[in-house]
Amino acid sequence: MRTPLETAMRMVGEVQERSGGNDDPFILWCLECCAHPEIVHDEIPWCSAFVNRIAWLHRLPRSKSLSARSWLMIGTAVDIGLARSEVDVVVLKRGVPPQGHVGWFAGRENGHVLICGGNQANGVTVASFPADQVIGVRRLA
Repeated sequence: MRTPLETAMRMVGEVQERSGGNDDPFILWCLECCAHPEIVHDEIPWCSAFVNRIAWLHRLPRSKSLSARSWLMIGTAVDIGLARSEVDVVVLKRGVPPQGHVGWFAGRENGHVLICGGNQANGVTVASFPADQVIGVRRLA
């Protein structure tokens, strides 16, 4: 059986926001997981919706919220030094609170954390973020 990170990684390069009315159906499916039927376009912050959908697929706890920081209340807190790439999510500070970013922990590299997440360059990518932006790591299983 795949881990949540492996499932998320399958979406890298495959899921991308589309301009105009030709929205990506996978992103819209992710948004449905957060109980927002009024959202009909993929051009909104959807990082938390992506994590929620992958968690749903793996029957893991979910925040059911579009807020990245909502993940700070889900699962168990883990020190960044103990983060595992199987079932851990990373919450980053971004902008002015309550804004943030969330994605699946994919590793560490040169003082940065690697995150597989949605809404990174308008798609699902693996991106590197400075470790000092991490405000929480949560183990979902």
